[in-house]
Amino acid sequence: MPERALEIELRLLIEAVYLRYSYDFRNYAMASLKRRVVQALRTIGCSSVSELQGKILHDPQAFMALLQYLTIPVSEMFRDPAYYLALRTQVVPLLRTYPSLKIWIAGCSTGEEVYSMAILLKEEGLLERSLIYATDINPQSLERARQGVYTLDSIRAYTESYQKAGGKRLFSDYYTAAYDAVLMDKSLREHVTFADHSLATDSVFAETQFISCRNVLIYFDRALQDRAIGLFHESLGHRGFLGLGSKESLDFTSFAEQFEPVSKRERVFRKL
Repeated sequence: MPERALEIELRLLIEAVYLRYSYDFRNYAMASLKRRVVQALRTIGCSSVSELQGKILHDPQAFMALLQYLTIPVSEMFRDPAYYLALRTQVVPLLRTYPSLKIWIAGCSTGEEVYSMAILLKEEGLLERSLIYATDINPQSLERARQGVYTLDSIRAYTESYQKAGGKRLFSDYYTAAYDAVLMDKSLREHVTFADHSLATDSVFAETQFISCRNVLIYFDRALQDRAIGLFHESLGHRGFLGLGSKESLDFTSFAEQFEPVSKRERVFRKL
């Protein structure tokens, strides 16, 4: 199929998703969307994007299958350990000055970053006075995050990252292993509220002191990146902190001058 025709089909598909299910992918990067939709075609049993559009319009289960591709539910615990080291050394000392903390993990996927943050806060003596909002647009990912069950194979890799991130205990203290899976300790979830939230369509819901949104903005076009950063700026209280993914930046956004770097290399910023 000619490239232009495929792009038109993709835009019609994304418009249909928005009109039928109110999920807004219209300002996601087209190259990324194209790659993911093409991957989804065979799994869902369609030979073309137009056929996929017809199917998801009439079959909500087919749409949920497509959503797993559109939202990329892939994450790791303590991904980029240097990021968590920067939080421990440069952000946590200032967070300790607050009597209570509200932290927003935006685009939390299946919860790996949520548990990483909860562990870090617990070790730094802050979890008991913290409320973590963990949000995503994918209900299946949120349910997996709520359950806190991960494969034993993945935990082996996470353990190494935890140690590199400045972990102060045995990582096995935070989960119970059974068969080929682990269950994260329920004490880590007691301070977490999991909720549906779209950076494309929803508004701010709380004043926060720290927001972590990692490896989400890379899938947005410039306009949607601006919208998301605007939400974070509005949500953050006076001199609040923002953490982004290793390939993300505030440069070239409308809010570049309204944050200062705390650790530019690790993508940690503070609201001016």
